[in-house]
Amino acid sequence: MGQMLETVIQFFEESNWAYVREDEEPTLQSAFQGDNGEWSCYAFPDEDQQRFTFYSVCPVQAPEDRLMTVAELITRVNYGLVMGNFELDFDDGEIRFKTSIDVEGDRLSLALVERMVMANVEMVDMYLPGIMQVIYSETPPAEAVAHIEGECECGHEH
Repeated sequence: MGQMLETVIQFFEESNWAYVREDEEPTLQSAFQGDNGEWSCYAFPDEDQQRFTFYSVCPVQAPEDRLMTVAELITRVNYGLVMGNFELDFDDGEIRFKTSIDVEGDRLSLALVERMVMANVEMVDMYLPGIMQVIYSETPPAEAVAHIEGECECGHEH
């Protein structure tokens, strides 16, 4: 087992965060319960490339007739995000948030894993109501983002 995978496992275990290791792959799958919903999370420590990527997959998919509206929302949200970004798969409507780091020439520390994972799930929890609102109502994306970011007291730069 590589150092990166060991560090990610240590984070999950010290946080009492249940996870499953996918077969012999270095991929870990988990779930996160935020204030606004529950969703799947995936940790990908890549020892060969010296990169660690963490994904949160939103619990809803954008239906075909709402893809462009959700794409606008995600573009508006991503503009100004300092750490991580939302992604939209136009083929199946999957919405996910990605944080990643390249540690070539250094090492993946427990503090880095914690910061990346927590920043990731905090952003998903913050924006999930806006994503749901845009998918299930006629709320314009700009209005949904303004509403969320107007209420944000998390100290993140948007």
